Amino acid sequence: MARRETTPTDGPADGAVGLPDPATLGYEQARDELAAIVGRLESGAGTLEESLALWERGEALAARCQEWLDGARERLTAARGGRTGAPGAQQTQGTQDDDARTAPAAGTTEEEDR
Repeated sequence: MARRETTPTDGPADGAVGLPDPATLGYEQARDELAAIVGRLESGAGTLEESLALWERGEALAARCQEWLDGARERLTAARGGRTGAPGAQQTQGTQDDDARTAPAAGTTEEEDR
């Protein structure tokens, strides 16, 4: 029986055989595996086929990491009561408004304002 050659789109990447589905990984697990894959790809070792398999796995892991980060962002927004922006942004605006109320009017001195 003749052996059929496989291509990267035929099924699971060679590098992914026996590895857990990225959708089941926590953020740190996915990030650590992605970092290891980047290191292997940057080293230039391995065949083209192996590199393609690693690239595909890395893409799936990067997508999983992004899902975790998006979910974390949504949870933080919900915890803050739906407010968006950087923490302390409201305080900064309030401080600017307070400064505008207490600062002397343009062209006057503090003595004239009293």
